[in-house]
Order: sequence, then structure tokens, then C-alpha cells
Amino acid sequence: MTILINNVKSKNIFIINSVIIYNMNSFSKICRDIKSIKIQGAINVAKAGIKAYSLKPTKKAKNLLIHLRPTEPALFHALNIAEKISPEKALQHFDNAQNVINHYVFNFIQYKSVIFTHCHSNTLANALIHTHKSGKRFSVISTETRPLFQGRKTAKQLSKAGIKVIQITDSAVHEFIKNTNLVMIGADAVLNSGVINKTGSTTIAEIAHVHKKPFYVVADSWKFYPKNIKIESRHPKEVWNKSSKNLNIRNPSFELIPKNYITKIISEFGVQTHNQFIKSAKKSLKNSVSA
Repeated sequence: MTILINNVKSKNIFIINSVIIYNMNSFSKICRDIKSIKIQGAINVAKAGIKAYSLKPTKKAKNLLIHLRPTEPALFHALNIAEKISPEKALQHFDNAQNVINHYVFNFIQYKSVIFTHCHSNTLANALIHTHKSGKRFSVISTETRPLFQGRKTAKQLSKAGIKVIQITDSAVHEFIKNTNLVMIGADAVLNSGVINKTGSTTIAEIAHVHKKPFYVVADSWKFYPKNIKIESRHPKEVWNKSSKNLNIRNPSFELIPKNYITKIISEFGVQTHNQFIKSAKKSLKNSVSA
């Protein structure tokens, strides 16, 4: 029969002779979707990881989930909180943080600003949509973000909400960034040395620096990670389904943006310098685990 967990009926959990049986097909599917980037965005990955862990709350399952996407600290922190406190507590953090970030982004963006962005970040997209719905008008220039075109997801999401968007190829960054007021991107991880985000982000940061355009990162504090992270490389076929003896295709997914290129980080702590954010994130994570 089906059991109730925190008054939520789960079709994936059954009791047979007082033994809890987990439907591993659902757990495995979530893992596949995270690994293949069918589930995109660091927060979406973290939420999916919490759901998978709820289906199989074991150390082995937790470690498996963590190794699916080694560049996603939000997933690591979410699973730690889910294990030590509860999955509900971990999910609540993301909702609370997003609401506060929405407030800071709304106050930060100036009327009729032209914002340049790269790849896809749910945290940033949600904040921009909130700002638009709250009456502040602005426009966005978005890269396609090859090879998986996550920037198209950003363009669709923002334009559907009524925001004016110009979609450009990645190679057109220099031409279009000159006509923007600022750059805003999300983050997969925030390290002591800078921010890890989709490949191409550092080039955009360097071009923004040359043209004196401020470069802002919008990120949940659970993106912080105190150690170095190995950059994830994905299958070459995502770039080009071609095989040749003398052809070598490389497909790094992320890169590090040095902190000297980052103007400010906008998080649930407010609008801070990189060093201020690191200090706040360390304190907050320490408190959340001990709560």
C-alpha cells in the first residue's frame, strides 16, 4: 500500500510487510535527467536531487547524486540539509532566497536598462520576470549559448513573460555588449577565487571590462563552495557529431571568471562585493547546518 510522508502521498514509496520499498525507476530517471542536462539550471538540479534523495534517503544515493554534476554546490548543500534536517527545509531555502533576491534585483535595475546575459539561470530569470511584473521596464540581450543553446531557454522564458529580448549568436558578443548598460549572469558555483559559469562567461566578462560595463552575478548563497571544483567536460558529440583521425573536439561546460572582473554579487544577502558575499555565505551555511 502507499504511505504518507509529511501528509504528501508518494506513488514511489510502498510498504510490504513493514519494509519500505522504493521505486528505483523514478530515482534512476531523475539521475539520468540530471546527468543529461534534461534538467537544467543549478537550482532545478538541486531540487531534483532533493526529490531523488527523498525516494532513496541513503548515503550511497546521496553520493551518487553529488557525482552526477560535480560543478553544482547548490546540489551538495541541498542534499546535506536534506540529510541532516529534512528535504522540506532544503526546498524552503530556495523559495525564501528567490523571494529576497527578487526584491534586490527589482530595486537594483534602472528603468529602461539594457541587460546583457549569457546561458540560463532560473534565479536570474525569475528575478527579471518579477521585476517586469512589478512594473519596471527593461530589455535583455541574450546569447544562444552553444552547443546546447541554453540561452534560447532564457529568451523564451523572458519573452513569454513580456520582456523584450534580442537573441544573438555567441560570436556577436562584442558588437552587442557595447550597447548595453550592464551584464547580469547566474552562477553554477561561487569560489574564493571567482565564479564558475557556462563557457563563454569569462570572455564576456573581459569584453565588459574593456567597455567599462559593470558585471553582476545573481546567485543563491548555496552556490558558494570553499574548495576548488573540477571543470566538467561533456561529450564531444554535443559540439559536432563528427569522427576523424586528426580531429579532436573539446567540450568544456564551465569556466572560472576571476573575481576582479565581478562588480558585485546579488544574493539573498543583498548587493555585495565578491569578498563580502563569501564571508556572508560561509556564516550562513554554518548556521543552517547547525540549526
